[in-house]
Amino acid sequence: MQFTKAEEYGIMGVIHLGKQDKARIVPLSEIAEVQGVPEKFLAKIFQGLTKAGIVRSHRGVKGGFSLGKNPELISVKEVIEAIQGPYHLIKCLHDKNCCDKYGDCPIRIVLAEAEEKLLGVFNHYTIDDLLKWKAEKKSA
Repeated sequence: MQFTKAEEYGIMGVIHLGKQDKARIVPLSEIAEVQGVPEKFLAKIFQGLTKAGIVRSHRGVKGGFSLGKNPELISVKEVIEAIQGPYHLIKCLHDKNCCDKYGDCPIRIVLAEAEEKLLGVFNHYTIDDLLKWKAEKKSA
């Protein structure tokens, strides 16, 4: 398991939107430039975030993105899953047919517990928590 660039860029993009005035529509080019990310790659990521309602897409000459809901209501897990789909450490935890050792594998017990705890952490933290952390680091 490794955190993907798409997940990183998506979270950082949502954080960038969370720092803006709620009424401001932020061009994708600005988010890409600030993050140092290819705009086309970020556009794909933001499609999933828009579909999940995390961000709102605004069309037109002054188009771009804004948050779809308050930062304290957006969990890190929600952002990750909007980008990559359901988060699993290993396929066999959710697909009995993927492995012939499904019913007799002691590793699954460890991985199931690890996945549950990891998802709990992702679900516990919100974009607002990350914004506050970043603000505290700046003022320190």
